[in-house]
Amino acid sequence: MDTEVKDFIEAIKEPWQAELAYQLRQMVHEAIPEVKERMQYKKPHFLKNGKYAAVISTSKDAVSFTIFNASGLEMPDELFDGPPERKTLKLRKGDAADTELLKPLVIQASSTL
Repeated sequence: MDTEVKDFIEAIKEPWQAELAYQLRQMVHEAIPEVKERMQYKKPHFLKNGKYAAVISTSKDAVSFTIFNASGLEMPDELFDGPPERKTLKLRKGDAADTELLKPLVIQASSTL
C-alpha cells in the first residue's frame, strides 16, 4: 500500500470521512489483490494493469467513490451518478460503505482491465 495514500486518509479532518475512505480502500484491495495505488490530482487512485479501476475523493460534506470501466455493470441508478464508463457513489455523514454491494461491482469492472 502506498504511504502517500495512507497519509492522505490519516490527514482527513472529519473522522467519519476518514473511516469511510479507509473502508473503501480496504475493500478495493480485497476486490483487486494486484491493485496499485497512487495519489493523483490530490486523490487516491487505484489502478490495475496501469488503468484506472477506482478513485476516492472527499469534499466538505461527502466521500465519493468512483468505479471506472463501469459500462455494462448493473448498478442501482438511485445510488450512482455519472456516465456509463464511470459511476460515482456519494456517501454523506451517517451513510455506510456497503462493501457487500461495492466489492462485486469493483471485481466485475476491473476484470477486463
